Amino acid sequence: MLRSLLLRLSASKSAARWVTSHASTRRMARRFVAGETLDDAIAAARECQRAGMAASLDYLGENVATEADAQRARDAFLEMYDRIAQENLNANVSCKLSQLGLDLSVDLCEGLVYSIAERAAKHDNFLRVDMEGSLYTQRTIEIVKRVRTRIPAVGTVIQSYLFRSESDTEDLLAYACRIRLCKGAYKEGPEIAFPRKRDVDANYVRLMQLLLSSDIYHGIATHDPRMIAETIRFAGARKISKQEFEFQMLFGVRTDLQRMLVRDGYRLRIYIPYGRDWFPYFMRRLAERPANLVFFLKNLFRR
Repeated sequence: MLRSLLLRLSASKSAARWVTSHASTRRMARRFVAGETLDDAIAAARECQRAGMAASLDYLGENVATEADAQRARDAFLEMYDRIAQENLNANVSCKLSQLGLDLSVDLCEGLVYSIAERAAKHDNFLRVDMEGSLYTQRTIEIVKRVRTRIPAVGTVIQSYLFRSESDTEDLLAYACRIRLCKGAYKEGPEIAFPRKRDVDANYVRLMQLLLSSDIYHGIATHDPRMIAETIRFAGARKISKQEFEFQMLFGVRTDLQRMLVRDGYRLRIYIPYGRDWFPYFMRRLAERPANLVFFLKNLFRR
């Protein structure tokens, strides 16, 4: 119930105004968000690189209301690739399609994604199209497949809590698409998503095995020690080397596991979000783990 409440609040504009008005909350958000500027994100990526980790930068924002807003977001992503190249960072870029006008027009959104993918390819880099709520799943997959036919430097995300994810994975693999596998962080009904965590986990393991067996480079995104252990066990049994896939984790989450994986020689990429529109992302992080919420409540009114 608490998770459902937090996920509902993540979409509330009034809750966003109240929470973001507190200086203490903005300070707490820095645990999960690198900052509000690209310079902040670049600095965080540089720290990751010094620690032996790669990065994926994400300019936060969702559900833009105008074409001009979508184009401004596109311009921010283009600048990210230029800065990554200038700084010689081991980093790529993640984006959300609702931030690029998907609510307004599929054609508009696809054109903006294509221009971002072009910039990625110019810098010999990669664009990860994030997966949002289930209302966007099919359109996201179709856009990614169409863009990939022209520019291969683009991949997407599969969420193991959706019933449809296995068939979507097989569809995307037929396009040689690189996939980030995660459990899913949005509120979904039991008619389309597994309601029980053990079923989500079981599906995650099935999809991980499917990805690692595909001879395509994928990202296994998890903070769950059991999922990490299952991945390591399966890769070892199949003689899949540590260079053939990567683990992925969120900025500020389970840094102990991050250090462990790097120490053990695994590739690790840290998802580094930045920007002023951090409230929805922050609330989803609180919903994921009770420890995150306890941290928030302890510090809400601390000055």
